[in-house]
Amino acid sequence: MASIIGVASSPFPTQTSHLLPSRSNSISSLIQLKRDSVRRLLLLRVNCSSRQVGDAETESESKVVLPDTSADTGISAYNWCAALGGIGFLETSYLTFLKFTNSEAFCPVGDGASCGNILNSSYSAVFGVPLPLIGMVAYGVVAVLGIQLGQKSRPLGIGEANGRLVLLGTTTSMAAASAYFLYILSTKFTGEFCPYCLASVLLSFSLFVSSIKGLGFQEVQKDVGIQLLIVLLVVSTLNNSYSDSQPTNTGSAMAEMEYFTTEITSESTPFAISLAKHLRSIGAKMYGAFWCSHCQEQKQMFGREAAKLLDYVECFPYGLKKGIYMIDACQEAKLEGFPTWVINGEVLSGEKKLSELAALSGFDMKEELTEAK
Repeated sequence: MASIIGVASSPFPTQTSHLLPSRSNSISSLIQLKRDSVRRLLLLRVNCSSRQVGDAETESESKVVLPDTSADTGISAYNWCAALGGIGFLETSYLTFLKFTNSEAFCPVGDGASCGNILNSSYSAVFGVPLPLIGMVAYGVVAVLGIQLGQKSRPLGIGEANGRLVLLGTTTSMAAASAYFLYILSTKFTGEFCPYCLASVLLSFSLFVSSIKGLGFQEVQKDVGIQLLIVLLVVSTLNNSYSDSQPTNTGSAMAEMEYFTTEITSESTPFAISLAKHLRSIGAKMYGAFWCSHCQEQKQMFGREAAKLLDYVECFPYGLKKGIYMIDACQEAKLEGFPTWVINGEVLSGEKKLSELAALSGFDMKEELTEAK
């Protein structure tokens, strides 16, 4: 019995010993599976979050790139402003040089008289300031602003936004002035042709369009009121300038006539020649007009040789026509009639005898003869 019991009892402990480990293994495997699943979920969440961050970065990068495209468009427009402004600066510099040197302009198209008639008319200055000089300053400002805005630097020491507004205001005033002068050309100078004037009009309108493109139509719409104010100011200034500068009775009631010269037939005496040299040496000027009979008589007093020595200023070198008035030198002298002498700063109207001119200028014939000996 003892042996049977011993033999029979021996399997039970053995079975229990086998069953217990299998249960523990299954439990541990379940725990391991849960841990693995948790890890996978964590990894998935991390991957999703990283993808979302990547998508956000991609979107932000795409948003950052968009302004660069508009900036490129702005740079292109401002480069155009710089180039066109430089061309306009060169043109007006040439015309300013001609104005201050009283030189004739070279007209590549048409006859030279048309260019001279327009460029030397009373419309070529605003309140006494030569119009080419004003244009040279305006084109220079536009060129500098265009260069600095194209390089994204602070234009003229001001902010970029303010620089764009200054550029728009400048080009607006130039376009308004060009439209005004285009009207003057079509109404006052019918049949005349001035390539420099038309080139300036084209440049001004092109600069106005380029500045609008650079600033953007939406921004321009915000400043429409300022632009209209600038246009009104420019037109009002030009109207006031030309209404004040136009002579009231200097040829307005006279018939139109082409410029002509009158031959001096009288011979010059030694006294007249010496007096003419003296008058020229002290800076005395005689202002006259080709159609003025009193001017011709004054020259006849001096004679042919002496008249050539005088510092004579012809106030109507381009003829007497509608829209063509005295040259600037005569307008600045504020003449009241012809001829007019300016001797030692004193304005003297009308014909003068040679003896009067000698006394007014301090000429002494005896001293001249003594010095000549």
